[in-house]
Parts: sequence; C-alpha cells; structure tokens
Amino acid sequence: MTQPHTHESHPAIIKRLRRAGGHLNSTIDMVVQGRSCLDIAQQLQAVEKAIQQAKKALIQSHLDHCLEDLVGPLGAGQRHAMDDFREITRYL
Repeated sequence: MTQPHTHESHPAIIKRLRRAGGHLNSTIDMVVQGRSCLDIAQQLQAVEKAIQQAKKALIQSHLDHCLEDLVGPLGAGQRHAMDDFREITRYL
C-alpha cells in the first residue's frame, strides 16, 4: 500500500472535482427532466471544463513538487527547462 500523498494544491483540486460532480449531477437531472439538448450540452461543457481544470492543477502541482522531490534541487538550466515544461501543460 502506498503512503498518503498530499500537496497544498489538493484542497483546491478537491473543490474543482466537487464542482464537476455537482455539474454532472445537474446534467443527469436535466436529462431525466427532458430538458433541451442545448441546455444539456452547456451543462456538459461545464463538467468537462471543471475536470480539465482539476487535471491541469494536479499535473502542475506534480511538476512543482513530486518531480523535484524525486531528483533533488534543480540547477538554473534545469529550472528553466522545468518552467518551460510546466508552461506547456497549460495547453492540456
């Protein structure tokens, strides 16, 4: 079994995931109620966006903490490469 693994960013990620869960539950209710396809599609977009933002926050937190913990302190050149890599994750 793995050890508990938390970061300062986890409460914000949990908040995003709970928001996604709320949007998903609302979407299910909308389908059950027979709401319009446009309304349902808009709600599904909100679900996708909330999950996408949670994933992005998790990946960036991993880059900021887990990788550096694994390899040790980064030198200036390595820090620049890591900053570039972190920046490109914005496009996930």
